Amino acid sequence: MNLKKVLTRDSVRIGLSGTSKNEIIKEMVGLIVKNGSGLDERSLLKAVLDREAQMSTGMKNGIAIPHGKTDDVSELHAVIAVSAEPVDFECLDKQPARIFVMTISPASHTGPHLQFLAEVSGLLTRDDLRKKILAATDEDELLNIFFQGQS
Repeated sequence: MNLKKVLTRDSVRIGLSGTSKNEIIKEMVGLIVKNGSGLDERSLLKAVLDREAQMSTGMKNGIAIPHGKTDDVSELHAVIAVSAEPVDFECLDKQPARIFVMTISPASHTGPHLQFLAEVSGLLTRDDLRKKILAATDEDELLNIFFQGQS
């Protein structure tokens, strides 16, 4: 999947202010709603929190991938963000997270969601890229790190 088709400057954020899992999720859903047209924030938040209640989406290496599915959206929406401080996200390695990737996609279409997550997850396995992401000073730099990492 070409990340340039999904990610824009408005879908990346540096300096999330949330200090808990729920605050981070709410902040990221807010970004998706701000960038989308006519999206219902409560519906999207419910989809992500319902998924999170099944099992934490905290991964390893400071990464969490909260996501949800709802037919209240007609296409994949994604946000990539970095928090100002580490946040306990119940990660597999018991370490806090600072890099967050959120997707919300239609419940009836899994293809784009899986392709996007596979592409981004592949990039985030690279230690050098994670270090660059955490060192990024603005959204343009963060976006370029993902685009350059993909090529």
